[in-house]
Amino acid sequence: MSAARRYGVLCWSSRGWCVRFGQSVRVEAVLLTGVFGVGKSTVAAEMADLLEDAGVPYAALDLDWLTWCNVGDGDQASEHAMLLRNLDAVVANYRSAGVRYFVLARWIRTRDELAGLVATMAMPLHTVELAVPLEEITRRLATDPTAGRRDDLAESAAWVEQGRSAGLAEYTVENDRRVRDVAADILQWLDWPPLAGG
Repeated sequence: MSAARRYGVLCWSSRGWCVRFGQSVRVEAVLLTGVFGVGKSTVAAEMADLLEDAGVPYAALDLDWLTWCNVGDGDQASEHAMLLRNLDAVVANYRSAGVRYFVLARWIRTRDELAGLVATMAMPLHTVELAVPLEEITRRLATDPTAGRRDDLAESAAWVEQGRSAGLAEYTVENDRRVRDVAADILQWLDWPPLAGG
């Protein structure tokens, strides 16, 4: 793969951070990001349903599953590196099968993490942040009995209460309404293709 295809430029536009590649066939990805509990996986699944109904060649990936393992080194950098290695193989398989639109879900915290994702995807990557009030995040995660989800809630609460933001999103969507409306809103903003969000 040529350098022009493999690496894009992370740049600031009037809509926020975006990545551009020179490609003759339209192949794009969107990353749904935001703290734990904002509904990234749910919205990604709904977007997948709309794309499928429109006959669009798509793939939807909850990226957390590509790094859910234990190999003795649990720091954030090692976890992200594992994610990127797995993602590279998965995307290659989907691309060879004809997939042109990728819906990704994961909380990306830093510009370095995003840059790694950009290099691995090797296609235009848009970032959409889902926003939900902390009270709603608490309600959603409090019903999950797993210890991991309790840790997720604590991390989300700390992030929101400190007013922290990665500042990586081109588009921010309030995910406090019908999930189909949120999914259609994002698809219309992306213009993937118009019928998918109609």
